[in-house]
Amino acid sequence: MPSNVSRKQTNDLIQSKIYTKDTIVQQLSIWRFQKKKIVFTNGCFDIVHRGHIDYLAKAADMGDMLIVGVNSDASVKRLNKGDARPLQDEQSRALILAAFSFITAIIIFDEETPQELIQFLKPDVLVKGADYNADETDKQSKKYIVGSDIVRANGGVVKTIEYLEGYSTTAIENKIKGK
Repeated sequence: MPSNVSRKQTNDLIQSKIYTKDTIVQQLSIWRFQKKKIVFTNGCFDIVHRGHIDYLAKAADMGDMLIVGVNSDASVKRLNKGDARPLQDEQSRALILAAFSFITAIIIFDEETPQELIQFLKPDVLVKGADYNADETDKQSKKYIVGSDIVRANGGVVKTIEYLEGYSTTAIENKIKGK
């Protein structure tokens, strides 16, 4: 940390990267005016691990500004990730991600999918893990990337990133449980 930046200023900087749809509107306009390439990805990010860092860093390399959509606590529950999930509340998960220098903005969303948020943001690049298929057009397929149609209709691209093998929240959860 630079000596001229106090801890309070650093905490304020991290907190300032957490937006709502209302508060990011002006920032989106500035980035678009500056011709910045906006990348979007999303997830629960319940226990941030090496696999997440690898994935998010690669996503950030695909453009100038990385916006991460974080599932709200309620939407994590609806995803049936387990009775104990999320392990951390949405504000904590957002704050942890905002601390990464390569992440530009965080938005918590409450819907089951980020479809509405993607429609609002209109990113230049939409990124998901390689367990999805960037070319899948059947919205009923488990491989379909939600919002890919919106991104392409606006001239953007959809990409996937291979996961770092051996790193997942489920694997960590199982290890803690002694499984």
